[in-house]
Amino acid sequence: MDVILQIALIIFPAGGVLLTTIFFLRKETAKEIRSMQIELKKQRQEYFLPNRVEAYQRAILFMERIHPNSLVMRLHNPGLPAKALQAEFLKAIREEYDHNVAQQLYVSPHAWKMVKNAKEETIRILNLAGSQMQEFSMGLELSGKIFEIVAEVGTLPTEITVDYLKKEFQEMF
Repeated sequence: MDVILQIALIIFPAGGVLLTTIFFLRKETAKEIRSMQIELKKQRQEYFLPNRVEAYQRAILFMERIHPNSLVMRLHNPGLPAKALQAEFLKAIREEYDHNVAQQLYVSPHAWKMVKNAKEETIRILNLAGSQMQEFSMGLELSGKIFEIVAEVGTLPTEITVDYLKKEFQEMF
């Protein structure tokens, strides 16, 4: 019995020391893990922030470039048949979109969905204007019809999307 008591007197304090050591090591390890997570997050932000800033800039620039008024002013050719000019407008939108499609990696899924929807709505406006042209209509008539439709619509999806992108970008800081 004395031997068991002596062993117990050795084991219990040793067990207590062991448990205390484990407790403090776990606590210290958890602090180190949190510190490393914060540091990794900081490094990710430093790496991705310039890309995100550029993505928002490019998404806004895309919206501005495909705005119907901008397209007409940039690509207007009054001597071109209306259908040919409409095709030029649609081609420009597709090229702009293809050039910027990778930006979806850096903006929110909702923002990118708005960008895509604004592109599709702009295409609808151009197609609507084109469908109202006669077979021999010229680019000047198409441009006038596009301006007319834009005036009727009021706030365009491209404008709404630009506002949303700006707001979302400002919330990052």
